[in-house]
Formats: sequence, C-alpha cells, structure tokens
Amino acid sequence: MKIGRITCAALSVSLLALAAGTAGAVTYQRGNDGNPETLDQHKTSTVAEANILRDLYEGLVVYNTKAEVIPGVAESWEVSDDGTVYTFHLRDDAKWSNGDPVVAGDFVFSLRRIMTPETGAKYANILYPIAGAEAVNKGEAAPETMGVEAPDDHTLVITLAQATPYFLELLTHQTGLPLHPASVEQFGADFVQPGNMVSNGAFVLESNTLNDKIALVKNENFHDAANVALDGVNFLPFEERATCVRAWEAGEVQSCSDLPTEDVDRLRAEYGDAVRVVPYLGTYYYAFNHDDELLSDPEVREALSMVIDRQFLADEIFEGMLPAESFVPPGIGNYSTGSPKTDYFDMSMLDREDKAIEILSAKGITPETPATIELMYNTSENHKNVATAIAEMWANVGVNVEFNVRDASAHYAHLRDKGDFDVARAGWIGDYSDPQNFLFMVESDNDGFNYANYNNPEYDGLMDAAAAEIDLDKRAALLQQAEALFMRDLPFLPLLYYSSHSLVSPKISGWDDNIQNVHPSRFISISE
Repeated sequence: MKIGRITCAALSVSLLALAAGTAGAVTYQRGNDGNPETLDQHKTSTVAEANILRDLYEGLVVYNTKAEVIPGVAESWEVSDDGTVYTFHLRDDAKWSNGDPVVAGDFVFSLRRIMTPETGAKYANILYPIAGAEAVNKGEAAPETMGVEAPDDHTLVITLAQATPYFLELLTHQTGLPLHPASVEQFGADFVQPGNMVSNGAFVLESNTLNDKIALVKNENFHDAANVALDGVNFLPFEERATCVRAWEAGEVQSCSDLPTEDVDRLRAEYGDAVRVVPYLGTYYYAFNHDDELLSDPEVREALSMVIDRQFLADEIFEGMLPAESFVPPGIGNYSTGSPKTDYFDMSMLDREDKAIEILSAKGITPETPATIELMYNTSENHKNVATAIAEMWANVGVNVEFNVRDASAHYAHLRDKGDFDVARAGWIGDYSDPQNFLFMVESDNDGFNYANYNNPEYDGLMDAAAAEIDLDKRAALLQQAEALFMRDLPFLPLLYYSSHSLVSPKISGWDDNIQNVHPSRFISISE
C-alpha cells in the first residue's frame, strides 16, 4: 500500500507534544526512509523496516557500530570442523520485554515459522543454507525436519546443508531475529501491534501511528539496559528526503537516513561533517543480454565497457557514488584477495576510447555505419541522466541507443520473467557482507537474478568450489577467479558503487560510518 507523506507542520506538532509529555527523557528523533509495511520480521523486505526491527529485537549475533558481528543472545558458539554444525550458547540473562527468559526453543520456533509456506516470508531463501530449510519452504517437508534443535534452554544447534562461511553474517539479518512464541500463538498476525508485541531488544514498541511516528521506549528487561543511553526512539517516516533535511535543519530530528543528491554540496558547505557520504554495500550496473546477436560477442561488450566514463557519472549525476571497476564493492567481508584488476581501467579515457573504436571498427561498427541497441531502465531522473550520458559515449564509437522506459515494477517484472531486452539497468544492495551475495547472481541456475542469461560452466564450477571451501583465504581466491571471469565476460556491466547519504547531528555519539549503513540505537547517545 502506498503511504502518504508526513508534513513538516504535522511533524512539529507531534514533536512538541512528545517533548511536553516526556520532560527530562532523552528520546532520539530518527528520520527513516518511510513507513514500514510490517513489523513482522518474517515478512519484512526493506531497509526502513530493518532499522526498526534492529532496535526491537536481538538475534543470536548482532552488528556493532562498525558493522562487525558480535555476540547477541548467544554469548558464544562453536563451529564443527567441517563447517556445517553451529552450536550456540545462549546468555543466562536474556529476557523478553515481559520478563520471560529467552530460550533456545524460541529460535527453533522462529526459524521453523519463517520457512513454513503459509507464513509467506519474502526473504525465506536467505536462510536456505540451513539443512532442510528449502524443502520446508517449498512445502516438500515438515518444519520439524529442519536442521534446528534445542537440546536445552541455553543451547541451540543449527546444522547446515553445507559449509557456509558467511552464516553468522546471515544471522544479523532481520529474518534471523527471534519471536516470542506465546504472543504469536495468542495474537496471530496482530502480535506486531503495540500492547501485543513482546520483544527482546534494547527497546519495546510503545505506539505505531501511520504517517506520524513509531515510538519505542527503553526495554528495562534488556540484558544490557544499563549501557543503553536513550530513553526512547521515535522513527519518523520521510518518503521525500528534502522534507527530512528541513526537519533536521529546524532541530526536529537528529538524523536523516538518506539525502537528496542534488542537495549534498550545499549541506556539506553549511554543516561539514554532519553530512556522511560513505561507501555502501551495493553496485549500480547494466545487464547485457548474452542471447542478443550483437551483445553475445564478448569483444563488443568489452568495448562498450571501456568507453564509459564512470568518473563523470559519479561526479555529475550520482553525487557521492564511486566509479565501479569490479562487480563486488570494495570493503566487503570475507574477501582477503579483493576484486581482480581489469587492465583497461589503468588506461586514460582517450586511450580507452581509441581501443574501443579499434575493436568495433574491426567488426564493421563505426559512427558512419552504426549498430543500434535498446537500453531499458526504470523511471527515475537519475537513471535517465545516466542512460543519456552513456548513450552519448556509445554513439562516439558507433553504437546508437534507443530507450525503453518502464516504471520500476514493470521493469523488474520484465527482467524476472525473462522478457527480451538488449541492455537493462539494475542495482544490487548486499544482504550480507560476503562476495558470494553478489557473484551468485549470474550462476546459470539463478533464474531470479541472472538477467544476462549468462551460462559459463567454468564460472559455476568456481562458485561451487567456493561454496564447499571452509578456509576463508582459499575460498576468497576461488571467488576472485570467478569474478575475473565475470569481468572478462561481463554478464553485468558495473558502473558505480552505491554510497549511503546521512545527515547526523553533532550531538549524536555512537554513529560510526560503515559499509552496511547500520546504526543500532542501542549504541547511540545524545548530548545536550
């Protein structure tokens, strides 16, 4: 359901009323990307929802301020030698907000529920590494057959189908958060409502008012409550980024989760370090259809990549983004080797353009005898500007572009349903900090995301070998080889690395810039 926008006037009235009723309390007024569709962690799919759920619940492991995995409900764990069995030891002082102890059975209940088809979990497949999970989610097996068991209240054993070195990262995702079984059984879908929700995080849900705010208050039963500085958090929805900026400038919010790119320079000039533009775990790219007659030629794809001035795109269109020279973004975890180098990125733009002209001319493609391709993108002023700029760059080497523009839902439905295209715009934000979460997209059997119809048995073999390798350095080397094939064959054309854009009050402490753009309110404090 499309949600209307909050106005600054309504926000001011709301905040004044709140301040009058909670004199002396330290409440964080936190701008969020929009209204959550749900607070059911098994049906969530957006960053805005993740921000709230991260404050309400604590998983087995959590992110700290630097997006490093640290103990949560699990104070320690062991992993079997073959990397398939994780034994978690739950802390004795973990409690639900109603005082009930958090026990291993609560996690068993939650992990079975997310895989039950009737739950309709959008992100269930993120936990498919658990043995039997996929079969349960597809209705082929009972939830009790999953590799999840609780030998006692403080021990949880999760068995994986095969070694998954990034499994702990997966558990930081909101889909791995526990549920209070008695509340879900008593209230059904309404367990997410204020007064019904029982949570185990640093905060509890006080109210949820559409288009106004979601109010959380400190959970005094949280095991680390003594170190939580805030008395409450109000998540305020802003679909228009400029509206949050105005509220921040008026002192009505202490942070904004995103910024209008055209306003970044002004904000930097006026507020300096309050503007946080940080590399984000995502890549903006174009997909090449490898079944297309012209684009099936790897030299043509290479020439089209060479001639794109990514620095221009970053500087002139997407303020704060970085030119992409690989598909896996820099700073990602479990990638000790880093992405492979592609030789032509060391060349000047003039030399790259000359080389591209040489390649295409040998195939009879010149500005005088041009080829024509269709470029499909979803409606957005920035996407339009990128497409227009790239069309001009390609025209210089003899490739003319025709545009096909659709709204986002139709655009991605066309790609997902294997509709015909030549070149199509897309983007990917990592669900967890591991190169597999990017490189898996073009495995030949990935029908959902392999828009390019890329089919390379050598690539698939390297990805399979990496999946079976539990030594992280050896695994990283295999993934680097796979990415080298990716950059040679170019199923996707990496253009830019995403950046997060935040506006953070100088009164805030505990907000550390990180590639995941996660900032748990549990670690935030606000000075007067």
